[in-house]
Parts: sequence; C-alpha cells; structure tokens
Amino acid sequence: MTHDPKEALQDARRQLEIAGSPSAARDASVLMDIVQGDAPPWTELTDDQIAQLQHLIQRRVQREPISHIIGKRAFWMHDFEVTPDVLDPRPDTETLVEAALTQSFQTVLDLGTGSGCILISLLHERLGAHGTGTDVSAAALGVAKRNADKVGVADRVSWTMSDWFSDVTGTYDLIVSNPPYIALDEMAGLAPELSHEPRMALTDEQDGLSAYRAITRNALRHMTPKGRLMVEIGPTQAAAVTALFTANGLSNVSTQKDLNGRDRVVCGAFLPQTDQ
Repeated sequence: MTHDPKEALQDARRQLEIAGSPSAARDASVLMDIVQGDAPPWTELTDDQIAQLQHLIQRRVQREPISHIIGKRAFWMHDFEVTPDVLDPRPDTETLVEAALTQSFQTVLDLGTGSGCILISLLHERLGAHGTGTDVSAAALGVAKRNADKVGVADRVSWTMSDWFSDVTGTYDLIVSNPPYIALDEMAGLAPELSHEPRMALTDEQDGLSAYRAITRNALRHMTPKGRLMVEIGPTQAAAVTALFTANGLSNVSTQKDLNGRDRVVCGAFLPQTDQ
C-alpha cells in the first residue's frame, strides 16, 4: 500500500503543531526529506516510510532538536556533526568566529571545544594556522575529531582532555571559548530542546560566571605577547566579564555585538608593560 506524501506532510505538521513545536512546518518538511531520501519529490510513500516518519515525528514531539535527528547543524561554512554529547552550534557563536578573524594569529586554543565548530572554522579560514581544542568530555572530543576530518583541518589540530587550562601547555596567539554561561536560576526557563544538550555545556550550576573566572585567572600564562583572549557571553554579562578581564591583567578590553544587537563577545589583549 502507498500513501499520498502531501497528506503525510500535512499530518506531520498538524502533529507537531499540537505538540507545540515552534517551527512545525519546517520540521515536518525536514522529516519528510529524511524519509524520502533521494526519491523524486512527492513520490508515494510506502508503509515502512510512513512508520519511519511517525517515529521521527515522535522524536520531535519530545522536543528532540532537529539537528540531533538529522545528525548535523550548519555553522559558518560547513555542516558539523552534532550529538547529545555536544552543544549545538548556533548563529550567535559565529560572532566569535567573525571577531577572531579580525586578528592576526598563527596558533589558537579553543577551551571547551565541544563539536569543534569554532576552532575548525578558524583553521579553515587561516590556512597557515594550527590549533588545540580542549574539553572535559572524551565523547565531545570524538565528535570534534570527526568534524576536523570532514572539513580537512585534522593535520593542523590537536585535541586534549582538559578542565579549562588544567592540562594545557604552551602559549597561543589567540584563545577562544564559548563556555557554559547560563546561571542555574535561568535553566528552568530554557526551551525544551536544550534538555537534550549536555547540561555541563550550558550551565556552571552557579551564577554563570564560574568559567570566566577560571579562564581569565590563568589566561595570561598561556598567551603570547599581544595575544588575544575572546569569549562568548550571555547578553547581560558584558560588564561582569569585562571586569574579570581587567582584574586579571588583560588590556584593551572590548565588547562585540551579535547580529541582533546584543552583547556577545568580550575580547582582551595581553600587553606586557613595555607594550602598553
């Protein structure tokens, strides 16, 4: 028995709307594309395909992110593999990549690399640069390694299990990080999809500033003279993070806004006394 794909698509959209999906029409189309595969558009669906579609709908009804269902998410110039072991790359984080690319660097350290999307994107844009990505999660580093292979920068990157700087050696021209910055008391208000992402990549279980304290406290010893530290922040954290940068000896501290006009990146420089 075969089934009308247009009716199946409409039914998928209805189910997702009832479940409260904020993007039901788009989600239904994505799920239909998975089921149809390489078949011409609007090809009749088999019973097995209808069963597959219903399975995918139920996953989305549970508010599993579409990126997890399809196994990838677009970021900067590439599609990156994502799993429940890593934070989903988001457009806001491209602000950090864009800001970093205004700087001159040959070596870059990405703290809490997750999927590796920031570091890999930077290395793709700077062909002569080399980088190191760290994470406390072995599973996350596995995802990052696969992404580096796919993008073609694996020969210029190394991966290290490290709790921020704990196992980092050497100095870098650029240090970047998108650390967990959501405060514990903000977690309950997040979209249901975020419950499928690693909690430790979202919150420090405290005030949202713990990672910035750890990073700024140890950054200078791992920065080359005139090197830069750049971190993504929540839109209300610019003043607090700027204060941490300044208190820990970073100079020329500035804030970059994202495309929506919200504070998104704080940048500071290591300027030895003779350069200030």
